[in-house]
Order: sequence, then C-alpha cells, then structure tokens
Amino acid sequence: MVLLNPQGIQPFLDYLRYEKRYSAHTILAYQSDLEEFMGFTEQQYGSTSLNDITHQYIRSWLALNKDRGLTARSINRKISTLKSFFRFYMKQGELELSPMAKIISPKSGKKLPSFVREEDTIELLKSLDRSAEDWKSLNAKMLITIFYATGMRQSELLGLRERQIDFEKAQIRVLGKGNKERIIPVSRELLQQIRDYAARKKALFEKAEDYLLVTEKGKKVYPKYAWLLVNTYLGLTTTLEKKSPHVLRHSFATHLMNNGAGLNAVKELLGHSSLAATQVYTHTTIGKLKDIHKKAHPKA
Repeated sequence: MVLLNPQGIQPFLDYLRYEKRYSAHTILAYQSDLEEFMGFTEQQYGSTSLNDITHQYIRSWLALNKDRGLTARSINRKISTLKSFFRFYMKQGELELSPMAKIISPKSGKKLPSFVREEDTIELLKSLDRSAEDWKSLNAKMLITIFYATGMRQSELLGLRERQIDFEKAQIRVLGKGNKERIIPVSRELLQQIRDYAARKKALFEKAEDYLLVTEKGKKVYPKYAWLLVNTYLGLTTTLEKKSPHVLRHSFATHLMNNGAGLNAVKELLGHSSLAATQVYTHTTIGKLKDIHKKAHPKA
C-alpha cells in the first residue's frame, strides 16, 4: 500500500528524472504540485493511501485553487501532474483505477490576436512615407510596410534575399517554417519601394550582405533591431499593449478577413499548415458582421 507522503512521491520523481529525463525545473514543478495536494489531503482527511483517494478529494482541491484565483492554465497543469502520478502507480500495479478518470479539465480561453485598426495602419504608413529620410527610419518604413503587405513572419522577412522577389510576376517566394515554400503576391507600389531601397543600398554600401534589408552597417537586420523599430513606430499610432512585428502579421490576416478574403486563402498566404491556426482571425469578421447587422437590419 502506497501512502500519499514524501516516500510515496519520490519513486515517481525518480521515474521523471531517470527514465523520462525531464529537466530539474520541470521535476520541481511536478514536486510542488504533488506536495501541495499532499498537504491538502493531510489537512482535510488525515494520512491517506493512494487507493483511498477519490475524485471528490481532487475536485475539492481544484475548487480551492480556483477560489484562490488560479487561471485555467495553472489548474490544467496541476491536473496533468496528478494524471501522470496516478498513471505511474497504475503501471506499477499499485492502483486499479485512477481517480482522475472523472476529472474534467477547465477550458483555457484562447487569447485573441492583437491587431492594428485599418485606419491606424493607413495613417502609420503615410507618416512613414514622410519621415523616411535617414537609413534607420527608411528601415522602419520597409519593415512595417512589408510585414503589413505580406503577413510574413519576422524570421521570413529578415532572411529574405533580393533574388526571392520576382518583379515581373509581382510576387515574393518565401521560405517558411519547416522549409516550406509559398508565394505571396505583392503590389506594384511595394515592388517600386523595394527597387528604390535596393538601389539606395547599393549606392551606400559597397559590401552589403545579400539580404534585402540591412542595418546602417550593411549587415543583415537582426530580430532585436527589427523589434525595436516596429515597437517604436507602432507606439506612435496605437495604444496596443503588444507592438511587435507579429502584430502586423495579425493585422494583415485580420484586415483580409474583414474585407472578404476566404479562410483557405488567408491560410495559404500566412503559411499555416492547418486551418485551425487561421481560425482565430474569424473573431474580428464576426465582430464586423455584428456591426453591419446592427446598422443595416431594421429589427436590430
């Protein structure tokens, strides 16, 4: 008979350490959850064997955690710990059934993607046109314009080389996650901006790197440089808490959906492997439809 005490927990922690080869940090998280549950059962029910623990014990402990203000994500982690713990002792032959069978995990609310409003984006692009004098502000203009016009990931744009741009067909060949290639159509206006940038780069730097975008030293633009520029310029037109390059990717997708683009088309443009990842952008379309319904429907 295995008791829920430090001696009962230790074999499971050893299994995580030596067989599963989990990191010390992960094992500590498991240990913390188990010790917390152990303390609760001792206080409420006294010394308890694993066979005596029922789903009611666990529900009571989870309810207590919820009352303390723990998020669904944190509670789900504790549930995961207990599931692993009881499953371990079932495999050892110490338990016939797991008390976790009747425990349902709470749903974690998906955080909706942040995006810049269409009117704010247009205003930002206009202001960038006016301020792009020195190389750094020109880079800010190019980063924000290309991110918003193509929906590229940061790694994709920073790794973009001039030879990937087809000026004749007005499209960019992008190498995405898992080395998957996709084609993104672009406007003639954006192509002209790229041409102008490339010509200016050639005149300024004798030995600039082969990447489309380079720093003031002619070197490849690095993630922190891009993030700081985008963050600074987005801060001039939006009060969003998050002002990263990824927000412009979200804005690209959201504005496409709001203007009637199909989910499959947006999926292909973003380089998503499944529709599930693209589905999050439908939230704004639904919001827009509600507004249209409210304004246009006689009974709304």
